[in-house]
Amino acid sequence: MKIRRLIAIWAAKTAGFACKKMGRQGVTWAGKIAMKVYPPILSELAGEVREKTFVVCGTNGKTTTNNMLCAALEAEGKKVICNHTGSNMINGVVAAYVLAAGLNGHVDADYACIEADEASTRYIFPAIMPDYMVLTNLFRDQLDRYGEIDITMNILEEMIRKIPGMQVIVNGDDALSAYLAMDSGNPYIAYGISSPVMENETNEIREGRFCKKCGARLSYRFYHYSQLGDYECGRCGFKRPALDFDAWDVKVGDRLSFRVEDRLIAANYKGFYNVYNILAAYAGVRTAGFNGEHFNEMLKKFNPENGRMEQFRIRGTGIVLNLAKNPAGFNQNITAVMQDQTQKDIIIAINDNAQDGIDISWLWDVDFDRFREESIHSITVSGIRCQDMRLRMKYVDIPCILDEDIERAIRSRISDGVGNLYVLVNYTALFSTRNILKKLEGELK
Repeated sequence: MKIRRLIAIWAAKTAGFACKKMGRQGVTWAGKIAMKVYPPILSELAGEVREKTFVVCGTNGKTTTNNMLCAALEAEGKKVICNHTGSNMINGVVAAYVLAAGLNGHVDADYACIEADEASTRYIFPAIMPDYMVLTNLFRDQLDRYGEIDITMNILEEMIRKIPGMQVIVNGDDALSAYLAMDSGNPYIAYGISSPVMENETNEIREGRFCKKCGARLSYRFYHYSQLGDYECGRCGFKRPALDFDAWDVKVGDRLSFRVEDRLIAANYKGFYNVYNILAAYAGVRTAGFNGEHFNEMLKKFNPENGRMEQFRIRGTGIVLNLAKNPAGFNQNITAVMQDQTQKDIIIAINDNAQDGIDISWLWDVDFDRFREESIHSITVSGIRCQDMRLRMKYVDIPCILDEDIERAIRSRISDGVGNLYVLVNYTALFSTRNILKKLEGELK
C-alpha cells in the first residue's frame, strides 16, 4: 500500500467531514484533495471493484437513474459505490471512491454506479473503465459550457469507442442517443415506450428532427415529449431500434405504473419522465444478469433525494423540490406540476453561475404559458436572474411576485400560501434551497 494513497484518502475524508460540519456539501473538495495528493487514486480504487461498473450519462435524469440503479443492485444484496449527490465531474467521481474507501486504503464493493458529466467522460472513462453505460437522453443544455449538442455527441462517441467492450444501455426513443449507440460499434440494448401515452405539446423544442446518419428530416409516428418517440428516416432507413425493454400499459398521474417483460412496475412518483428513469434502472439491473424480483420492493422504499421530486412538509404545507435546468426538463416539470389539479403556489429560482451556464436564453424555449390556469394560486420568481424570469413571465401575461431571497420567498409561501408548494430551481440553486428546506423542517415544526 502506497503511503501517499493512504494520506490522500485520510485527507479527503477529513475535508469531507469538515465541510459537512460547516453545512457545505464537501464532496468535490474531498475529490480534489485526493487527486492532488495522489493522482492515480481513481484508477486504482476503481480497479478494486469486484464485479462490474456502471456509468450513467445523458442530459436529464442522470442522478435519479443512477441512484435508483444503485438501490436496485443493493436490493440484490450487492455492495455498491455511488456518487449519490450528483457530483458528476472528475472531482465528484473521485470523492465517491475515496469516501467509500476504508481507513486501510481499499474499497469493499461489488459494483459501482457512477453518474458522469458528458464533458468529463474524457477523464472519467479511462480511469474507471466501465462495463456498462446507461445513456438516458441528449437534449440541448448549457450552450456556453457544452456548445451545440453535436459537440457533446462527439465527446461521448469518442469515449464509447475507446472502451469497445462496454455495453451501452440506451434510450431507444431518443434518435440522438440511439444513433450514438448504434454508430459506435459497441454492443447495445435499447429501452423505450412503444405506444403513445399522453397528448404531446406540439410547440416543444425537438433536437432530433433530422437524421444524424444522412441529414434528412425524420418522420415520427408519435412523440412522447421533446424529440422522444417513434421515428424513422425515409431516405436511409435509420429508425428506432427494436426495444429490448419495452414499457407498455403506461399510466401517469399521482403515481406511475407500467408493464415491462412480464412484470408490473409501480411507483408513487409524478412526471412522465420518471417512467424513463425507472425503465433505465430496470434495464440496467436486468442487463447485469439479475432477475429484478426485488425491483418493486426497492421502488417502494426509494426516496428521491437531492432535489429530484423531493418532498418536504413544513407547518402543514406540502413542498416538492425539483431540478429544472433546460427546456426539455423544465417542460416536463411543468407537465408534472399541472397534473396536480389542486390549488398550488410555485417558486422558480434561476441562477447563472458557471455550473448553471451563464447563458439563460433557454428560458425562452420553455412553455411557461401552460401556467395560465386557475389552479395556480401564485408564482414567485427568485434567484440571481429573477428579473429575467419576471420578464419571461410578463411575455406570457402571467403576473408574478419577485423576491430575490429564496428563503424569504419560501417562508412567505408557507405562511400565506395554499399549503401546496412546488419549488423549481436550476443547478446551483438546488443545494442551497434544499438546505433551507431541511432547516425549516426542523425550525417550523
